[in-house]
Amino acid sequence: MIKDNPHGLCMQFKCVTNSLTKKNRFPGWRRIFFGVRTRILAWYVVLMACSTLVSILTIREVLLLRLETQIEKSIAHELEEFRRLTKGRNPNTAELFGDDIGAIFDVFLSRNIPHEDTFFVTLLNNKFYKSSPEDLPLALQPNSSIFESWQKLDRKESGKTWTSGEIIQYLAVPLIKGKTNGVLVIAHSSSSSRQQVNQAVIVIIEVTIAVLSVASVLAWIVAGRLLAPLRLLSETAHSIRESDLSGRIPVQGVDQIAELTMTFNDMLDRIQTAFASQRNFINDASHELRTPITIIRGHLELLGDDPQDRRETVELVTDELDRMSRFVDDLLLLAKAEQPNFLTLETVDIRSLTEELYTKALALDDRDWRLVNKGAGRIVADRHRLTQAMMNLAQNATQHTSPQDIIAIGSDVNNSNAYFWVCDTGVGIALADRKRIFERFARGTLSHRRSEGAGLGLSIVQAIAAAHGGRVELESKLGKGSTFTIIIPLDPL
Repeated sequence: MIKDNPHGLCMQFKCVTNSLTKKNRFPGWRRIFFGVRTRILAWYVVLMACSTLVSILTIREVLLLRLETQIEKSIAHELEEFRRLTKGRNPNTAELFGDDIGAIFDVFLSRNIPHEDTFFVTLLNNKFYKSSPEDLPLALQPNSSIFESWQKLDRKESGKTWTSGEIIQYLAVPLIKGKTNGVLVIAHSSSSSRQQVNQAVIVIIEVTIAVLSVASVLAWIVAGRLLAPLRLLSETAHSIRESDLSGRIPVQGVDQIAELTMTFNDMLDRIQTAFASQRNFINDASHELRTPITIIRGHLELLGDDPQDRRETVELVTDELDRMSRFVDDLLLLAKAEQPNFLTLETVDIRSLTEELYTKALALDDRDWRLVNKGAGRIVADRHRLTQAMMNLAQNATQHTSPQDIIAIGSDVNNSNAYFWVCDTGVGIALADRKRIFERFARGTLSHRRSEGAGLGLSIVQAIAAAHGGRVELESKLGKGSTFTIIIPLDPL
């Protein structure tokens, strides 16, 4: 057990501090390349780069999709203009066009100026007629393969063609009037538009890289500020020694790091308390054992040949050894109290247990013993341990009372708890001593009598109550007496 093994506690404390300060033993280059700060920054850069790449690719596809939609709308608009023209009159003669497809093409090409990268191509009787502008890309030349398919066209056709890295989107519409047939092709080269989209994407990439670089520097600085408490925690853990556990980390903020800092400080508080308890325990235990050992050694050294002297010395030595044995038994009991198998639980009748406690207390010393109340009900508890705790309280009461004083024993059941108390009319306990007397080897400062025990009785009572899931309460007034009450739940399971 940690509380009864100071060396074990030291070893565990060293393990904790060593694990917390292990990073301090790493070379500087490892802390830089494999530290938490670097890993946070690396993951940040990777996530930002991946999200940026996905965003850029998505933006490019959206821009190309919108470009294609605009081209389709532009081609559809030009086609609508052409259809209105075929249904109208020749503006030059004010007469209907009739079967004169050539005149329709002439008027359309003269009145409709194509937008940039847009081309109008006309075919008349399966032969190239005119175009606007006259300088056509290779994919639209009369000797191209796509041109041959337009010569045989008998219905509207749309599509794309690629030549020398140039993408052309077109719409071919046949026009037949009598024995004359023609084809109007409205084409748009999207190469320059796509190049503009690609240039815009390159600009976005350059800006993103610049922003990501600046953001990475800021993230490195912010990560350093956020991890500063962790570095301080490591430095504090590294600076703590067994002789000085006073170092604490200042708590800043209300985030998880602040919670970790508070947890670490609480751990140091518990360790400091445990170390102080262990030091006091060792000092007090050595003091308690030193006295009987000194007595035994002194009498054995002076042991003579007189039978009467030998008999008296043996009795005294035996008495001191018995006291040492009781002391060791109490220490073992306190150690076992922290083990899960400390209690042997059974169903105990509170009334009969109270009567048994009163009967046993009568044999402790000459006092005005009284049984003031007997609780009705049953409790799941360790009958032997409860009896031991109550007898310790009764024995403690006899040591702080006189023969004419009253010591009362009673029990009660209320609010799912069982109450067992020992009340006396002795000297009472000072306010400053009411918490301290439950510590090991502690005694009241106002007590004029030295108890026979080693100051472990109340510690044992408190340990037994805690093992049952309960507690011990004390009420006392100087000169009027004290009342110790053991409160445990009816069913500690």
